Amino acid sequence: MDHVLNIADHYIFTPYVYPTWWPEDEALRQIISLWVVTSLGAELIYLGFGALSFYYVFDHKLMKHPQFIKNQVRKEIQLGIVSIFWMSFPTIALFFCEVRGYSKLYDKISESSLGWQEVFQSIAGFLFFTDMCIYWIHRCMHHKSVYKHLHKQHHIFKIPTPFASHAFHPLDGFLQSLPYHIYPFIFPLHKVVYLSLFVFVNIWTISIHDGDYRIPGPLIYLINGAAHHVDHHLHFNYNYGQYFTLWDRLGGSYRHPSALLGKGPHDHVRKLLAEAAQMK
Repeated sequence: MDHVLNIADHYIFTPYVYPTWWPEDEALRQIISLWVVTSLGAELIYLGFGALSFYYVFDHKLMKHPQFIKNQVRKEIQLGIVSIFWMSFPTIALFFCEVRGYSKLYDKISESSLGWQEVFQSIAGFLFFTDMCIYWIHRCMHHKSVYKHLHKQHHIFKIPTPFASHAFHPLDGFLQSLPYHIYPFIFPLHKVVYLSLFVFVNIWTISIHDGDYRIPGPLIYLINGAAHHVDHHLHFNYNYGQYFTLWDRLGGSYRHPSALLGKGPHDHVRKLLAEAAQMK
Protein backbone atom coordinates (compact mmCIF):
# COMPACT_ATOMS: atom_id res chain seq x y z
CA MET A 1 0.00 0.00 0.00
CA ASP A 2 2.97 2.36 0.24
CA HIS A 3 2.85 2.92 -3.54
CA VAL A 4 -0.79 3.99 -3.31
CA LEU A 5 -0.03 6.11 -0.26
CA ASN A 6 2.87 7.85 -2.01
CA ILE A 7 0.73 8.66 -5.06
CA ALA A 8 -2.09 9.96 -2.86
CA ASP A 9 0.36 12.08 -0.87
CA HIS A 10 2.02 13.51 -3.97
CA TYR A 11 -1.14 14.44 -5.87
CA ILE A 12 -3.75 15.05 -3.15
CA PHE A 13 -2.86 14.95 0.54
CA THR A 14 0.36 16.98 0.64
CA PRO A 15 -0.66 19.84 -1.69
CA TYR A 16 -4.36 20.08 -0.77
CA VAL A 17 -5.23 18.34 2.52
CA TYR A 18 -2.57 18.27 5.23
CA PRO A 19 -0.66 21.26 6.67
CA THR A 20 2.83 21.66 5.27
CA TRP A 21 4.48 21.01 8.63
CA TRP A 22 3.06 17.47 8.93
CA PRO A 23 5.66 14.93 7.60
CA GLU A 24 4.40 12.35 5.11
CA ASP A 25 6.00 9.49 7.05
CA GLU A 26 4.49 10.43 10.43
CA ALA A 27 2.54 7.48 11.85
CA LEU A 28 -0.80 9.16 12.61
CA ARG A 29 -0.88 10.84 9.21
CA GLN A 30 -0.18 7.53 7.50
CA ILE A 31 -2.95 5.82 9.46
CA ILE A 32 -5.49 8.51 8.55
CA SER A 33 -4.40 8.48 4.90
CA LEU A 34 -4.54 4.69 4.73
CA TRP A 35 -8.05 4.69 6.15
CA VAL A 36 -9.25 7.24 3.58
CA VAL A 37 -7.59 5.43 0.67
CA THR A 38 -8.65 1.96 1.81
CA SER A 39 -12.28 2.71 2.64
CA LEU A 40 -12.85 4.95 -0.38
CA GLY A 41 -11.05 2.58 -2.76
CA ALA A 42 -12.93 -0.48 -1.50
CA GLU A 43 -16.29 1.30 -1.72
CA LEU A 44 -15.56 2.42 -5.29
CA ILE A 45 -14.51 -1.08 -6.37
CA TYR A 46 -17.61 -2.56 -4.76
CA LEU A 47 -20.10 -0.06 -6.13
CA GLY A 48 -18.37 0.42 -9.49
CA PHE A 49 -17.79 -3.19 -10.47
CA GLY A 50 -20.96 -4.26 -8.66
CA ALA A 51 -23.01 -1.85 -10.78
CA LEU A 52 -21.33 -2.95 -14.01
CA SER A 53 -21.99 -6.58 -13.17
CA PHE A 54 -25.57 -5.91 -12.05
CA TYR A 55 -26.53 -4.00 -15.20
CA TYR A 56 -24.53 -5.92 -17.81
CA VAL A 57 -24.09 -9.47 -16.46
CA PHE A 58 -26.77 -10.25 -13.87
CA ASP A 59 -29.96 -11.72 -15.33
CA HIS A 60 -32.73 -9.53 -13.96
CA LYS A 61 -35.26 -12.32 -14.48
CA LEU A 62 -33.79 -13.85 -11.32
CA MET A 63 -35.50 -11.04 -9.41
CA LYS A 64 -38.75 -12.88 -10.12
CA HIS A 65 -37.56 -15.88 -8.13
CA PRO A 66 -39.78 -16.43 -5.06
CA GLN A 67 -36.75 -16.34 -2.77
CA PHE A 68 -35.64 -12.94 -4.04
CA ILE A 69 -36.69 -10.74 -1.13
CA LYS A 70 -38.43 -7.36 -1.22
CA ASN A 71 -36.05 -4.41 -1.73
CA GLN A 72 -33.17 -6.88 -1.83
CA VAL A 73 -30.78 -4.81 -3.95
CA ARG A 74 -31.16 -1.80 -1.66
CA LYS A 75 -30.57 -4.01 1.40
CA GLU A 76 -27.49 -5.59 -0.18
CA ILE A 77 -25.97 -2.20 -1.00
CA GLN A 78 -26.72 -0.75 2.42
CA LEU A 79 -25.15 -3.72 4.21
CA GLY A 80 -22.19 -3.77 1.81
CA ILE A 81 -21.38 -0.08 2.29
CA VAL A 82 -21.64 -0.30 6.08
CA SER A 83 -19.60 -3.50 6.18
CA ILE A 84 -16.75 -2.05 4.11
CA PHE A 85 -16.70 1.06 6.30
CA TRP A 86 -16.19 -0.94 9.51
CA MET A 87 -13.92 -3.55 7.91
CA SER A 88 -11.53 -0.81 6.85
CA PHE A 89 -10.49 -0.08 10.46
CA PRO A 90 -8.79 -3.42 11.24
CA THR A 91 -7.60 -3.63 7.63
CA ILE A 92 -5.59 -0.42 7.87
CA ALA A 93 -3.76 -1.81 10.89
CA LEU A 94 -2.38 -4.52 8.63
CA PHE A 95 -1.69 -2.06 5.80
CA PHE A 96 0.13 0.20 8.26
CA CYS A 97 2.41 -2.68 9.26
CA GLU A 98 3.12 -3.29 5.57
CA VAL A 99 3.94 0.37 4.96
CA ARG A 100 6.27 0.32 7.98
CA GLY A 101 8.20 -2.58 6.49
CA TYR A 102 7.08 -5.49 8.67
CA SER A 103 5.88 -7.65 5.78
CA LYS A 104 7.81 -9.58 3.12
CA LEU A 105 6.60 -7.33 0.31
CA TYR A 106 9.34 -6.15 -2.05
CA ASP A 107 9.61 -3.44 -4.73
CA LYS A 108 11.78 -4.81 -7.51
CA ILE A 109 11.90 -8.16 -9.30
CA SER A 110 15.67 -8.12 -8.79
CA GLU A 111 15.09 -8.32 -5.03
CA SER A 112 13.57 -11.81 -5.33
CA SER A 113 15.85 -14.83 -5.38
CA LEU A 114 14.20 -16.44 -8.43
CA GLY A 115 13.15 -13.35 -10.39
CA TRP A 116 10.02 -13.66 -12.50
CA GLN A 117 9.68 -17.33 -11.61
CA GLU A 118 9.12 -16.35 -8.00
CA VAL A 119 6.50 -13.78 -9.07
CA PHE A 120 4.43 -16.40 -10.88
CA GLN A 121 4.94 -18.91 -8.07
CA SER A 122 3.81 -16.33 -5.53
CA ILE A 123 0.59 -15.69 -7.49
CA ALA A 124 -0.19 -19.43 -7.49
CA GLY A 125 0.78 -19.64 -3.83
CA PHE A 126 -1.44 -16.69 -2.93
CA LEU A 127 -4.47 -18.23 -4.66
CA PHE A 128 -3.90 -21.66 -3.13
CA PHE A 129 -3.19 -20.32 0.37
CA THR A 130 -6.14 -17.91 0.49
CA ASP A 131 -8.54 -20.44 -1.04
CA MET A 132 -7.56 -22.99 1.62
CA CYS A 133 -7.84 -20.53 4.50
CA ILE A 134 -11.11 -19.00 3.34
CA TYR A 135 -12.65 -22.45 2.92
CA TRP A 136 -12.05 -23.29 6.58
CA ILE A 137 -12.95 -19.82 7.87
CA HIS A 138 -16.13 -19.86 5.80
CA ARG A 139 -17.00 -23.34 6.98
CA CYS A 140 -16.48 -22.30 10.61
CA MET A 141 -18.86 -19.40 10.00
CA HIS A 142 -21.55 -21.99 9.37
CA HIS A 143 -21.14 -23.58 12.78
CA LYS A 144 -24.39 -23.13 14.68
CA SER A 145 -22.70 -21.25 17.52
CA VAL A 146 -21.28 -18.64 15.12
CA TYR A 147 -23.65 -18.54 12.18
CA LYS A 148 -26.58 -16.71 13.76
CA HIS A 149 -24.32 -13.98 15.12
CA LEU A 150 -22.25 -13.28 12.00
CA HIS A 151 -22.75 -15.14 8.73
CA LYS A 152 -26.54 -15.24 8.76
CA GLN A 153 -26.68 -11.63 7.53
CA HIS A 154 -25.11 -12.68 4.24
CA HIS A 155 -27.37 -15.70 3.81
CA ILE A 156 -30.63 -13.80 3.89
CA PHE A 157 -29.91 -13.28 0.18
CA LYS A 158 -30.79 -16.69 -1.26
CA ILE A 159 -30.66 -15.44 -4.86
CA PRO A 160 -27.77 -12.98 -4.59
CA THR A 161 -26.99 -10.12 -6.94
CA PRO A 162 -23.45 -8.76 -7.42
CA PHE A 163 -24.18 -6.29 -4.62
CA ALA A 164 -24.46 -9.20 -2.16
CA SER A 165 -20.74 -9.83 -2.66
CA HIS A 166 -19.70 -7.56 0.20
CA ALA A 167 -22.95 -7.65 2.17
CA PHE A 168 -21.56 -9.26 5.32
CA HIS A 169 -21.44 -8.60 9.00
CA PRO A 170 -18.20 -6.53 9.22
CA LEU A 171 -16.42 -9.05 11.45
CA ASP A 172 -17.44 -11.89 9.16
CA GLY A 173 -16.18 -9.98 6.13
CA PHE A 174 -12.88 -9.07 7.78
CA LEU A 175 -12.18 -12.62 8.97
CA GLN A 176 -12.80 -13.98 5.46
CA SER A 177 -10.49 -11.32 4.00
CA LEU A 178 -7.76 -11.93 6.58
CA PRO A 179 -5.88 -14.56 4.50
CA TYR A 180 -5.27 -11.94 1.79
CA HIS A 181 -3.57 -9.69 4.30
CA ILE A 182 -1.53 -12.21 6.24
CA TYR A 183 -0.06 -13.89 3.14
CA PRO A 184 2.63 -11.19 2.54
CA PHE A 185 3.67 -11.42 6.20
CA ILE A 186 4.48 -15.10 5.68
CA PHE A 187 5.65 -15.29 2.05
CA PRO A 188 7.53 -12.88 -0.25
CA LEU A 189 5.31 -11.02 -2.69
CA HIS A 190 5.89 -8.17 -5.12
CA LYS A 191 4.05 -5.00 -4.07
CA VAL A 192 2.38 -4.38 -7.43
CA VAL A 193 1.34 -8.04 -7.63
CA TYR A 194 -0.15 -7.76 -4.14
CA LEU A 195 -2.19 -4.68 -5.06
CA SER A 196 -3.35 -6.37 -8.28
CA LEU A 197 -4.40 -9.49 -6.39
CA PHE A 198 -6.23 -7.37 -3.83
CA VAL A 199 -8.29 -5.78 -6.61
CA PHE A 200 -8.73 -9.17 -8.29
CA VAL A 201 -10.17 -10.89 -5.21
CA ASN A 202 -12.71 -8.10 -4.78
CA ILE A 203 -13.82 -8.42 -8.40
CA TRP A 204 -13.85 -12.22 -8.10
CA THR A 205 -16.09 -11.97 -5.04
CA ILE A 206 -18.50 -9.87 -7.09
CA SER A 207 -18.36 -12.34 -9.99
CA ILE A 208 -19.42 -15.37 -7.95
CA HIS A 209 -22.58 -13.48 -7.01
CA ASP A 210 -23.38 -12.24 -10.53
CA GLY A 211 -25.99 -14.83 -11.55
CA ASP A 212 -24.08 -15.87 -14.67
CA TYR A 213 -23.86 -19.61 -14.17
CA ARG A 214 -22.00 -20.43 -17.37
CA ILE A 215 -18.63 -22.15 -16.91
CA PRO A 216 -16.37 -23.47 -19.72
CA GLY A 217 -16.80 -27.25 -19.79
CA PRO A 218 -13.34 -28.39 -18.64
CA LEU A 219 -13.38 -25.92 -15.71
CA ILE A 220 -16.72 -26.97 -14.21
CA TYR A 221 -15.06 -29.41 -11.81
CA LEU A 222 -12.19 -27.06 -10.94
CA ILE A 223 -13.47 -23.48 -10.67
CA ASN A 224 -15.89 -22.39 -7.96
CA GLY A 225 -18.01 -19.95 -9.95
CA ALA A 226 -21.40 -18.31 -9.56
CA ALA A 227 -23.18 -21.58 -10.37
CA HIS A 228 -21.46 -23.27 -7.43
CA HIS A 229 -21.85 -20.34 -5.09
CA VAL A 230 -25.59 -19.83 -5.62
CA ASP A 231 -26.06 -23.42 -4.46
CA HIS A 232 -24.15 -22.45 -1.33
CA HIS A 233 -26.70 -19.69 -0.72
CA LEU A 234 -29.64 -21.98 -1.47
CA HIS A 235 -28.49 -25.21 0.17
CA PHE A 236 -26.26 -23.84 2.92
CA ASN A 237 -23.75 -26.65 3.60
CA TYR A 238 -22.05 -26.90 0.22
CA ASN A 239 -19.43 -25.13 -1.90
CA TYR A 240 -17.61 -23.03 0.68
CA GLY A 241 -14.60 -22.44 -1.58
CA GLN A 242 -13.51 -19.09 -2.95
CA TYR A 243 -11.88 -19.84 -6.32
CA PHE A 244 -11.56 -23.60 -6.60
CA THR A 245 -13.54 -26.72 -5.75
CA LEU A 246 -10.49 -28.53 -4.32
CA TRP A 247 -11.18 -28.02 -0.63
CA ASP A 248 -14.88 -28.73 -0.99
CA ARG A 249 -13.98 -32.06 -2.55
CA LEU A 250 -11.43 -32.83 0.17
CA GLY A 251 -13.83 -31.67 2.88
CA GLY A 252 -16.85 -33.56 1.53
CA SER A 253 -18.86 -30.39 0.92
CA TYR A 254 -18.80 -30.29 -2.87
CA ARG A 255 -22.14 -30.07 -4.67
CA HIS A 256 -22.36 -30.12 -8.45
CA PRO A 257 -24.19 -26.93 -9.50
CA SER A 258 -27.93 -27.43 -9.84
CA ALA A 259 -27.92 -24.72 -12.52
CA LEU A 260 -25.89 -27.07 -14.72
CA LEU A 261 -28.36 -29.89 -14.15
CA GLY A 262 -31.45 -27.96 -15.27
CA LYS A 263 -32.56 -27.44 -11.66
CA GLY A 264 -31.15 -24.00 -10.90
CA PRO A 265 -32.74 -20.61 -10.18
CA HIS A 266 -33.04 -19.73 -13.88
CA ASP A 267 -34.90 -22.98 -14.53
CA HIS A 268 -37.24 -22.28 -11.62
CA VAL A 269 -38.01 -18.80 -12.91
CA ARG A 270 -38.63 -20.08 -16.45
CA LYS A 271 -41.04 -22.66 -15.07
CA LEU A 272 -42.92 -20.01 -13.08
CA LEU A 273 -43.14 -17.69 -16.10
CA ALA A 274 -44.37 -20.53 -18.32
CA GLU A 275 -47.05 -21.45 -15.77
CA ALA A 276 -48.11 -17.80 -15.53
CA ALA A 277 -48.36 -17.58 -19.32
CA GLN A 278 -50.54 -20.69 -19.46
CA MET A 279 -52.93 -19.23 -16.91
CA LYS A 280 -53.58 -16.12 -19.05
